[in-house]
Amino acid sequence: MNTKKNLIVGNWKMNKTIPEAVTFLKDLKYSIVNINTNELEIVVCPTFTALYSVNKEIRNSNIKLGAQNVYFAKNGAFTGEISAEMLKDVGCSYVIIGHSERRQYFKETNKNIGRKIKAVLELNLIPIICIGETEKENASNIAFDIIKKQILDSLKELKLSKDMASSIVLAYEPVWAIGTGKIATAEQIQKMHYFIRKICTQMSNLKDINIKIIYGGSVNSNNVVDFINKPDVDGILVGSASLEISSFLNIINKCTK
Repeated sequence: MNTKKNLIVGNWKMNKTIPEAVTFLKDLKYSIVNINTNELEIVVCPTFTALYSVNKEIRNSNIKLGAQNVYFAKNGAFTGEISAEMLKDVGCSYVIIGHSERRQYFKETNKNIGRKIKAVLELNLIPIICIGETEKENASNIAFDIIKKQILDSLKELKLSKDMASSIVLAYEPVWAIGTGKIATAEQIQKMHYFIRKICTQMSNLKDINIKIIYGGSVNSNNVVDFINKPDVDGILVGSASLEISSFLNIINKCTK
């Protein structure tokens, strides 16, 4: 039995209507009613349109609500954006920030990601900060340099104290392993997670830092146990495998054994 409390996050991306999301959560919450929340925390991140309805459905359950994105301003003339205050108001506890798809398709920079992190922390929401290298960067043997830069640039405006570190989640998602069918080995993942923890420890000037580092990238029920059992892997960020109730439940169940 794994003694650490693993974090399991389902990122639904641009999938599921409101009725589909509510039906999914009805099934999920009753299927995991006996899950030991001292061992596992489960988060679902639906689309913005489904947040309110999903929050009503999971209220008083052992499932937490997360959003897939946020804007750094508190309010204003920013058509199409949503603030941290709005996300908190609708019931969110977590916010995904800087996902590789946001970086790739919407040209998000480390600087803007840092501003989003600050806005989320100010309202006591937990940012899930995504970092990861491309296939070209990995092949060029600069993956560690890329990850270090993403962490330092995103967090440089913050003083990474012990208390703050416990309110942050870093999600390592190698871009080349997201939806490609290519899967990093458990050893590669552990090596990178150890490196990430080391960088955060150096930033905080502490001997040890309690920061959650989770892994995402073609995670499924067949490989999740290999990943989750590594000492520096504190959970997983699941994409397509979180869209089907059976596959997501299989992953959850395997993370509790």
